[in-house]
Amino acid sequence: MNSTKANKTAITPTRADNYPEWYQQVIKAADMAEVSPTRGCMTIKPWGYAIWENMQRILDNEFKATGHKNVYFPLMIPISFMQKEAEHIEGFAKECAVVTHTRLATNEEGKLVPASPLEEPYIIRPTSETIIGEAFSRWIQSYRDLPLLINQWANVVRWEMRTRLFLRTTEFLWQEGHTAHATEKEAKEETFKMLDVYVTFVENCMAIPVIKGEKTESERFPGAVSTYCMEAMMQDKKALQAGTSHFLGQHFSRGFNIKYLSENGKEELAWTTSWGVTTRLIGALIMTHSDDNGLVVPPRIAPSHIVILPVIHKEEDRASILAYCDQLAADLRAIPYYERSLSVEIDKRDLPGGEKGWSWVKKGVPIRLEIGNKEVAAQSVFMGRRDKDYKDRKVIARADFIATVLSELDDLQQQLLTRARAFREENTTVINSKEDFYRYFEKDGGFALAHWNGSADVEALIKKDLSVTIRCIPLEDKAGGAGKCIFTGEPSKQRVVFAKAY
Repeated sequence: MNSTKANKTAITPTRADNYPEWYQQVIKAADMAEVSPTRGCMTIKPWGYAIWENMQRILDNEFKATGHKNVYFPLMIPISFMQKEAEHIEGFAKECAVVTHTRLATNEEGKLVPASPLEEPYIIRPTSETIIGEAFSRWIQSYRDLPLLINQWANVVRWEMRTRLFLRTTEFLWQEGHTAHATEKEAKEETFKMLDVYVTFVENCMAIPVIKGEKTESERFPGAVSTYCMEAMMQDKKALQAGTSHFLGQHFSRGFNIKYLSENGKEELAWTTSWGVTTRLIGALIMTHSDDNGLVVPPRIAPSHIVILPVIHKEEDRASILAYCDQLAADLRAIPYYERSLSVEIDKRDLPGGEKGWSWVKKGVPIRLEIGNKEVAAQSVFMGRRDKDYKDRKVIARADFIATVLSELDDLQQQLLTRARAFREENTTVINSKEDFYRYFEKDGGFALAHWNGSADVEALIKKDLSVTIRCIPLEDKAGGAGKCIFTGEPSKQRVVFAKAY
């Protein structure tokens, strides 16, 4: 993240100079999204939405492979449904958008105003446990109806005071899985299975390393017995919660009367789960991989894998160069790549070569190919990779490039994961005293592994003093087992992950 005045960058300010503003400028330069006139919301533009579509496609295939079926539930939820689960509504009450009228009317001043109040207000979906719980109570009658495994791709609304594109907006896109099971054991197995689906996707497809763990009681999803998460480190050393999977126990089953007749003829409450990831993952992608020249997109979720840049200096060369580019693109598009074909752009815009090339660098396309008279004559390509310096380009024979393009993409994908993992390890510290802990976070910080006695009061104090939270209690304890809390001296079962977070 170091920058020097001598190195001119495509994005200003740089990460080192102003990380929050750098983030906004990367999104703008890549033409991914913009602030909407609707307060707190964003408009996702084609390049940003294509990344989301690729994420959807991969995850949706995984959900279906594990037995889940897609559904769609209404955007509006009766307020009486929310009231059936007290802990749940308490957790979301301050974020709810409420529909109170059925139509608009013109007042005496000629302005449109709400008219015809509803007998019962509706909540714009902040999450769907309540309305899905009501449906489950009707859909489930017998043990033969279980397990019930569904998912929906949808939008949700949660009022936000301070918004940031992709990371925190009033309306955002997500998927939410909801399941019901006959036993506690099956529901817990589902909770961990779906967490692992997320981890595999984020690490293998997005090249973002994560730590799996359980949330503390104060950070738990409202109404859940246990919340499990995956935490990622961004390049400013802050944590970002990349996804969650919740074991809901029988809380929602009690609230919504989700019962089934067991094999023994006894009426039982079902055990339920829910789990989800959101467009926030795009924010994680930007902050994990991008640099001072713009967006960097891992190949497996890239909207386009390759851009071909015709370099035409003389009009009489145009036809032969474009014909070469068209044939090259056709040959590349015929190559399968992780359940889709290679996506190839040919940029025929009438722009100077440098401007054209840098526009694709800023969009994060994995591979750039420049094609001019020299390449046509030699049957070659002039290749640059997004994970390398802009000037680090090389000539490759056309046939060799076609033969090795998949290995180039796979190597780029792996390099991004390796870099991100190394960065996280470099900025993760084992801390054994309160003094060192405070010193660590009063300076640059990162991830701190420290013992904690389980006290919510300690959590609250650290959050108040340092804006630091416990990100998770790692499911895999790789930091030495039991010890003593660095804040109280009391027994601690294992170290937990502390960090500042988004």
